[in-house]
Amino acid sequence: MRVVLNNSCLVQPAEPTWNGLMPLTEFDQTGVLAHIPTIYFYRPSGTWLTQKDTIFTTLRTSLSRILVHFYPLAGRLRWLDGAHLMLECNGKGVQLIEAETDADLDILGDFTASPHFHHLIHPINYKAPIEEIPLVIVQLTKFRCGGIALNYSISHAVVDGQSALHFIFEWANLARGDSLGNAPFLDRKLLRAGDPPSAQPCYEHEQFDPPPLLIGQCSCENERKKETTVAMLKVTKIQVEMLKNKANRTRSFNDGDRVFTRYEAIAAHIWRCACRARGHRYEQSTGLAICLDIRNRVQPPLPQNYFGNAIVDVVATGCSGDLVTRPSGYAASRIREAINRVSSEFVYSTLDHLKNLKDFSRFQDIHAMKTNQGPFYGNPNLAVISWMALPLYGLDFGWGKEIFMGPGTHDCDGDSLILPGRDGDGSMVVALCLQADFMEDFKKFFYEDI
Repeated sequence: MRVVLNNSCLVQPAEPTWNGLMPLTEFDQTGVLAHIPTIYFYRPSGTWLTQKDTIFTTLRTSLSRILVHFYPLAGRLRWLDGAHLMLECNGKGVQLIEAETDADLDILGDFTASPHFHHLIHPINYKAPIEEIPLVIVQLTKFRCGGIALNYSISHAVVDGQSALHFIFEWANLARGDSLGNAPFLDRKLLRAGDPPSAQPCYEHEQFDPPPLLIGQCSCENERKKETTVAMLKVTKIQVEMLKNKANRTRSFNDGDRVFTRYEAIAAHIWRCACRARGHRYEQSTGLAICLDIRNRVQPPLPQNYFGNAIVDVVATGCSGDLVTRPSGYAASRIREAINRVSSEFVYSTLDHLKNLKDFSRFQDIHAMKTNQGPFYGNPNLAVISWMALPLYGLDFGWGKEIFMGPGTHDCDGDSLILPGRDGDGSMVVALCLQADFMEDFKKFFYEDI
């Protein structure tokens, strides 16, 4: 698929906004700092397609207006000593790109795991000075058939998934002619942004330790080099319930215990199937990284429209042999144990742990997608991220709702996402990247063992 770029501009806020340095929290400055791409596909009606540049003009005008409210996204990052970051609110703007292709949308098939997606995502040069890189890059690609793709790449150093979706849905509201529905809460002082440590951490924070290596290997370099492939695996509502029932079947409930959630049951299933497909030795240590929204876990709770990274990573650990041979409730219990550690005290202890560090560089990943750089959570490990509660669907800029949405790139060994099915019928989709040698066995075990 050949894509030609026709137009690129920086879109600035339509009105003057506050300028100055905005401190970032430690959660903003660690983990993945690169831009996270998400793609929406549409088939606009003829009324939107007959007038040239109508769609691009609508996007540009409404983007300028929404940036008045979400003005931090129009700023730039700045490095400080010790790989710390500051956000400079300066109104420089976000990048909006218009492109076209001579291909039809049909070239993407059912859209799942298409190798053509990378043509629809503007590449970002992370070797450039960070203060020159826009925090948001949007690419509109028009297909010959009249279909369009909208890719949003938004810096994870500034927002988490919930905040990014808040921004793009409010943008769509303005594009349709509606008013702002819910203003962002921009004060990161609620998570002590810019404050010194208040104490020594009161927990051990193993989530920052290097993940397990394959037995007999002294680094992950060999695993990094291996070819990967991506699969999108549909799980029906009935299958979700079967996995939950299976995980809870051997559980002994004490007073106040909760049944395993859909996430815990599905993540446990993914973990066990990956251990089997990878052919681990019984005694192989393995970790499963979990990303938790803390808006309702801290006291007092954060506003739901808190704009930033309100997430904490924890790691469930186990022995591959135990995970595979014991009932699925065992793997789910390891995940539950990791999740239950994240109390309000744990969150603020994590902040203190990071605030007491002089250098963040070993906890940061700001490399371009499809590289073998940055932290590695592949074989023998996994990351299972939940998008199950995020409002992903129904993004309407005036020309109708999307016909498909999904992650833009997803090609690092061990990465997986759980998304709700787009029909709202209780189904789920597991987007998974594994080494190519293991994927067919994984898919076989995934459906056989439900």
